[in-house]
This record gives sequence, C-alpha cells and structure tokens, in this order.
Amino acid sequence: MSAKNVEIVPQSGTEIFIPLNKLKKSPKNARKTPHSDASIEAYAASIAAKGILQNLVVEPELEADGVATGFYFVTIGEGRRLAQLLRVKRKEIKKTEPIRCVIDTANDAFEISLDENVTRENMHPADQFEAFKKLAEDRGFGAEEIAARFGVTPHVVRQRLRLGAVSPKLMEIYRNGDLALDQLMAFAITEDHARQEAAYERLSFNRDASTIRRMLTETHVAATDRRAIFVGVEKYTEVGGTILRDLFTEDRGGYFEDVALLDMLVMAKLGREANVVMDAEGWKWAQVFLEYPHSHGLRRIYPQAVELSAEDQAALDAVKSELDSLTQQHEGDEELADEVDARFGELEAEIERLEAKRLAYDPADIARCGTFVILNHDGTLRIERGFVKAEDEKPEPEAHSVSEEGEGAHTGNENGATAPNGEAGKESSDGEDEDADGHKPLSDILIRDLTAHRTLGLRLALSEQPEVAIVAVTHALSAQIFYRGADAHVLDIRPVSVMLASHADRIEDSKSGKAWADHHARWAAQMPRDVSDLWAFVGELDHDSRMALFAHCIALTVNAVKLPMERKPRAMATADRLAEAVSLDMTAHWRPTARTYLGRVTKTHILDAVRGAVSDEAATRMADMKKQDMAEAAEQLLAATDWLPALMRTPRAAQECTEEPQADAVTETNRDAYSVAAE
Repeated sequence: MSAKNVEIVPQSGTEIFIPLNKLKKSPKNARKTPHSDASIEAYAASIAAKGILQNLVVEPELEADGVATGFYFVTIGEGRRLAQLLRVKRKEIKKTEPIRCVIDTANDAFEISLDENVTRENMHPADQFEAFKKLAEDRGFGAEEIAARFGVTPHVVRQRLRLGAVSPKLMEIYRNGDLALDQLMAFAITEDHARQEAAYERLSFNRDASTIRRMLTETHVAATDRRAIFVGVEKYTEVGGTILRDLFTEDRGGYFEDVALLDMLVMAKLGREANVVMDAEGWKWAQVFLEYPHSHGLRRIYPQAVELSAEDQAALDAVKSELDSLTQQHEGDEELADEVDARFGELEAEIERLEAKRLAYDPADIARCGTFVILNHDGTLRIERGFVKAEDEKPEPEAHSVSEEGEGAHTGNENGATAPNGEAGKESSDGEDEDADGHKPLSDILIRDLTAHRTLGLRLALSEQPEVAIVAVTHALSAQIFYRGADAHVLDIRPVSVMLASHADRIEDSKSGKAWADHHARWAAQMPRDVSDLWAFVGELDHDSRMALFAHCIALTVNAVKLPMERKPRAMATADRLAEAVSLDMTAHWRPTARTYLGRVTKTHILDAVRGAVSDEAATRMADMKKQDMAEAAEQLLAATDWLPALMRTPRAAQECTEEPQADAVTETNRDAYSVAAE
C-alpha cells in the first residue's frame, strides 16, 4: 500500500459524509434474514420526515493489496441505506446524496453488527401507544401525518392511538404483565374508561379477548343485525346515532350503540312502508311487527288464479321468446359475458313479475282485509297479505235442516227446533197433535236416531270405497286448514299442527320455511272461495292432484319435535321410520353453522364433528382455538361435507335387522340413541 493511499483513508472514529452510491452492504453483517419491505418503508418515512437520526457505521473497502477502492461497507445501518435507495427510486433524493457515517476499523465488523441487533431492548408497547397519543394530542398530528412520518399505515396509527386511550388503570395492569395485548385490544373497542374498568371487574377465570369483546358490546347491535341493515348506517348517524368500531378485528361495520334509537327508526320505517302498501294496494289496514305474529288468530284469504290481460300476456310471450333465443345463442358457451349474464337476469326477473299477476286478490277482499308488514331475517321488508279480522268477516247464511224428507226449515238451536210450548225435544205421545199440525218439525230425539243410522250406513259404505275415503279425508282436512272456523266437514278428524316457530328461532325464514309457505300458498290460492264448494273441488281433482293435496294436509300434522320433559321413544322411532320412508336428506334443508349449531355446543362436540367429517388432523389443529373461533373455523370445514348431528340423520335401511324387533327392544335402542344425541 502506498503512502498516498494510506493518507486518504480516514482514521477510525472519524465522522464523514459519504455519497450514497459509495456505500455497500457489508459481507460481515450478522443479519442474514433481509429487512422486510414494511421496515424499509418505515425507515424511509422516518428519514424523509426527520433525517437520519443515527449515523451509519462503515469500514473502507480494500483491495487485495490493501488499496482503498473509495467504497465503504455498511457495518451498522443497512436498513437505513436500503431506505435511502428506496427514496432514490422514488426520486426524492439523488443517488449521490451525502450520508453521515462513522469510520470504524478498530472493532470487528461482524461482532459490532451482532451487538447492534442483540444488545438492545425495545420500548414497552404501552410506551409506544402513549407516545403516539401524545403526538396526536400535543402536536395536533392526525393519523395520516403520523403514518407518513413513521412509515406505517393510518389504520395502524389509529390502532395505536386507540390503545393509548385505554383506561390508565388497565394500561398499568398491562405493563405489569397481568393483561395480554389481545386482551388490551378487546378493551379498546370502547373509549369509555368506566365501562372498560367495569368489564374488567366482571371478568372471572375466562379472560379471553372474545369474552371481553362480547361483554363490552352486549348492549349494542351489530351492523350485521337485520335492524341495522334495514335502517342503514347513513340514516342512523344522520339523526345522532353513534357507531362503535373495533379496530383490531373484522367488525363488519361496527356496533350501533343507541339501540332504542335504532328500534324507533325501524318501527318508523316499517310504518311508512305500511302506509305505502295500504295506499298503493287498497288494504283496509296494515300492522307492523319486528317478528311474524304467529298468534294473530286471524283467518287468511289468499289470492285467486286470474287470466293475464292481453297486454301482459303479450309482454310475457315476448320476454319468453327473447329468453329462448338468447339461450339458444349461448347454449355452448362455457362462460357468459357480463352483459349477457345481466340480460338473462333481467329477463328472468320480468318473467317472474308477469307470472305473479296470474294470482290476484278480489277487490272486495282487499277492502275488508289487511296486511302484516314485517322486518325479514335478512333486513329486507316482508309483506304478508290477506288477513281478515272477526268484525270484518262476512255473516254466515242461516242453517237449514239436514233432513231430506221435506219437513222444512227449523230455526231453533243447532240440535233442533223449539216446540211451540217452549219444550224442545219433547216427542208427541199420540197422533192427534201431528194431525193438527202437519208441519211440526221432527223431534231432537228422532233426528238423532235417524242420523245415527245414517252415519252407520255411511261408515259401512265408505269402508268399501277407498277412493271416496281419500276424498272425504282430504275434504275434512282442507276444510279445517284453509277455512278457519268453517264447520263443513263430516269426518271427526282434527288436524293438529305444532307451531314450529315457538321451538326454533326464525325457522319460518329459513330456506325450508319459505318453501313450505310457498307450497301452502299455492294450494290456498286454488281453494274455492266458499267452503260449500270444497267437496266438488276435491272430487273433481285428478288422482295425482288429490293425493298431492292429501299429502300436504297430512304433512302439516307431522310433529317430531323432542321436548326436554317428554319421553316418547316409540314416537321418535316412528319419526325415524317416516324419515326413512320419505328418504329424508336434511342436508338439503339445514347446515351446521356457528349460529345454528356449532356455537351452541361444547368444544368437544365441535371437535368430534370435525374429526368425523374431515380428519383427525383438522380437529387437532383446532384444539387450542377459542370457542367462537373454533365454531367459525368448523363451519368452513363442514360446509364442504354432508355432516349432520345424530338427531338430524336418517337411519339407513341396511342397518336394520332382518327380523322385526320387539317393541321393548326398539324402545331401549332409541332411548339410548336419543339420550346420546341430546347431550
């Protein structure tokens, strides 16, 4: 090495400015894992705002013969060098930007690089949170400005500011190690220190973050709630409503804090919608409800089939023709263009709108009936039409004698006429009175006697004619199901139907519930207006249609609900046999979700379900999850399977014994099965 070259190399400890393009990464750097993009971004932002706060430590690059090349290896400060290169790329500085460095040739480069990364202690997160809060309060920096100065996102800054605003009492507990960071995040969902501290005092042994979060939001309404969806965030906040937001989890829009205000807005909007329905359609009244009023006790009238107007029929034909043409054009397409797919949707919607006009209410019924305007389970409007109050019922025509011998009408009580002397049911002991009054009605005793014989004759005749028996049963069931209060049936059969909505929340809003309601409405629309015409209607149906109506009426009486205090093993066994007979597959009607099942059973049940439907490995991976997280994860895993709880499964015929089991054996078998399933 020449004397001249030795003289231009600065001595160790010298502070000099070196052009950025003369700095290189040191091969002796102890950090082998590269800096993350996020850390480089943060360095760049900090340097842009405040400059380089700590000098880089470098050593000169030497050739083999000891001659200095003019370049320097960065021993400490590689992240800052990369940050400056990023700023060059963004054209914030030139590549020759002078960087303040300290020459160190006295220490081992590898050792001081290791020392820099090991011998230090980061500040406690609580200090960081409070420092960010101080920047915001004392210097007036907003989240965006702080983010720009520290190279993080505004969302991260808001999170740190929210954590810095947690109750000082809880922050001290966190500093002392008695609260974990995820628990502190859960408390930070609200800025109300009193509520935070009260929730902390209520905590028992279960202190996981999800429990804390639920405690602080239990009096609020989630933005995913149907009421919040129906009213909307804009309207709620416009009238002064506040929304609580969780900055640390996916809160799906936050929580509506003022529940009373939200409920008032819901009812007000339902009321406005009810007025619109009344004015537009002409109903006599409209009532609003959050839930369907199952105990309303009103008879319901359904729309009747009508012919489309010539204009609507022409429009329907044109739309169907276009749909058929479009279907033929794109029959072989694997994927439809967006505009074509959109047109298909428009045509199908128009067909549905026009087809709906085939059913219409009689104007006279609209004038005396009303509607229920209800908030649906998904936050949409639900309108149920055609309910008639008792005072608006049409008067029933006067009853006439059932006799066919021509004795004439009787106007007494339902068991017979009142005799002239006021003694009902007294039979004449001689013929003189009958000769004196040839039009005297038959006595109650005689009518009862004759009709008893006639009833026996009907029983014998009906027992020999199964087809007529089906008509009679279908008529009796239909008369009671579709005509409230109409005493028009002769068979002493009573269809009893359990109200499933009282046992399963919102079951009527499920896919199956809607399918049943639509099915029932289609039959109701076909019923004759006068129950006296029902026999002819049932009798004139073709065999398949009559059996379909019969099956619908019978199906309404099915009751396989298992109540806690009931012990009906034979009935439950029959429910299994019925499920098998109709090949019931509950996967078409119900799926296990966090709301319907997984969130309502123990973690052991959840893991057993995943283990049985997916794999042991999947269950093992979930074993340490919190209950709610486990339920949601299991929902995703089970969605791709056909897993069902034991109570929902249909027994397979192959599992049955070849011989018919004794009643006691069946009872014991099912008692065991259902006791396990009910756990």
